[in-house]
Amino acid sequence: MAEKYIYFILGFLLSFIIVVIQFIFYNKKNKKNFLAPKILDTSAIIDGRIADICEDGFMEGTLILPRFVLQELQYIADSSDNLKRNKGRRGLDAINSIKKCPGIEVKIIDKDYPNIKAVDEKLVAMAKEFNAKIITNDYNLNKVAEIQNIKVLNINDLSNSIKPIFLPGERINIKIMKEGKEKDQGISYLNDGTMIVVDNARRFIGKRIEVTVTNILQTDAGRLIFAKFEGKR
Repeated sequence: MAEKYIYFILGFLLSFIIVVIQFIFYNKKNKKNFLAPKILDTSAIIDGRIADICEDGFMEGTLILPRFVLQELQYIADSSDNLKRNKGRRGLDAINSIKKCPGIEVKIIDKDYPNIKAVDEKLVAMAKEFNAKIITNDYNLNKVAEIQNIKVLNINDLSNSIKPIFLPGERINIKIMKEGKEKDQGISYLNDGTMIVVDNARRFIGKRIEVTVTNILQTDAGRLIFAKFEGKR
């Protein structure tokens, strides 16, 4: 009787161990898929917002920095054009900031594709080889990658998805910054850069007024809000 009891206990422990091992393997497999490597594009690095996303803890895992992207970035940072030079240096600063973020490993890959000239096509080829996603804000690269079934994390899409939501008829308090293209139009901007076109507001340039939202237009470049001032003229 005691021997049967021992066998029962051993069998139970063996089954338990097998279940635990399967559970650990399943979690590791899914975590690996969730933390698929992500390739940094030059445009996303220069943009700078990727560093803020990483610093705020919304990104983790391995970020691949291709050597040909780093070389392109250094070339821009050494440009004689002041604007390009500042953009390049901002990109290099962004990389240094990302490298300090906990939970993120920046991996420089020397792999190149000499038979491919365009940087965008090289990024797609690398994404295929490393089963990686591409982080960018370049519209053309986004489309080329999607056609070839490469997952793209577009920073502009992320920015648009977290912008405040306004509905027609909602009233908001804004500051009119400049005149619009049409008669009596005024232009304002939200903190995230969203433009608001306001009818009957041209004379309030430099002042804060309360306006009523009339329409929201979503474009490839972002969101555009239309509103009107309904106060006394």
